[in-house]
Amino acid sequence: MYITDSTCISPQRTFDHSFLDGDVQRNQGVRYSAIEPNYGQLIPAGLLRRMGKAVRMGVGAGLPLIQKTPVDGIILGTANGGLEDCLRFLNQIVDYKEGTLTPTNFVQSTPNAIAGNLALMSKTTGYNITHVHKGLAFEAALLDALLLLQENQLKTLLVGSVEEISDYNHNIDSLAGAFKTEDISSEELLSSDSPGSVNGEGSAMFVMESGRTDRTIARVVDVFQSSYLPESELEGAIFAFLERNGLTARDIDTLFLGVSGDNRTDHIYKNLNVNFFTDSNCYWFKHLAGDHPTASSFAFWLAVQLLAGKSIPDVCIYRHAQDRQPKNILIYNHFKGTQHGFILLGK
Repeated sequence: MYITDSTCISPQRTFDHSFLDGDVQRNQGVRYSAIEPNYGQLIPAGLLRRMGKAVRMGVGAGLPLIQKTPVDGIILGTANGGLEDCLRFLNQIVDYKEGTLTPTNFVQSTPNAIAGNLALMSKTTGYNITHVHKGLAFEAALLDALLLLQENQLKTLLVGSVEEISDYNHNIDSLAGAFKTEDISSEELLSSDSPGSVNGEGSAMFVMESGRTDRTIARVVDVFQSSYLPESELEGAIFAFLERNGLTARDIDTLFLGVSGDNRTDHIYKNLNVNFFTDSNCYWFKHLAGDHPTASSFAFWLAVQLLAGKSIPDVCIYRHAQDRQPKNILIYNHFKGTQHGFILLGK
């Protein structure tokens, strides 16, 4: 599966690539809000006014790609979709005692609303699906796309992820201890020694094709996902994943790790790096985009930029082992220490 184009909306200025030029945003606190572009040239005002934030970001990231490259299908991953609109609709049911309700919040709140809006606005009538699998939603979308393209059922797909910060979910996760209790800056996050991380949001979209063309910038080699994988079995799972693709740990020149500043689970990443990938250049990313169920899509976007020959800011560097041109990139991320995903990208 080959990547030909990409866009990203995140808490960094990634949509216009200012981030790649060194414009790194410093965030404070435990909520990293996405920096949204001006949607006026992309989405008609009448539609934009009715869109929730998740739908807005997904359409804003995906529509420019589809306008340049018509696709045969759309595959997205999200943990919650437009949850804020869903809660507004549920509150209306109570407030109006199940009387006359506005349908807008209901229509825009379902997880597949983003993929549906993209299809309607681009007149894409082919395969359309949204995977809702918490911390493995993006990996599930990639795996679905891999299978479809390998079977030659379709030629070109839009694959991506969307996540928004919902006040309701943020409060629940805060009470469950998912986020820091102290006020902390993004520059201090990964060196902190305390429980919890920070919340993030955004959307990353990619055009993927079944064959290599002159527009190809990277290749998705393989994807692995597992829920409730014991830490003791993680090493075996990674080596089995690499072996089935004809690689060893030494062949991985670039490693992206989802280090989040949470001292309860970050040791999983750090032990993996120290024990098995000492020759790899290592990057981290959650101090830039926050931690959310589909945060691996931000790392995926960064990895694609490296394979496309672009440079990413030094603030992404966890450990620079040696000067090696990116050829085999491994992304490893887990969600709350229970859902584990590996993504292998090639030149």
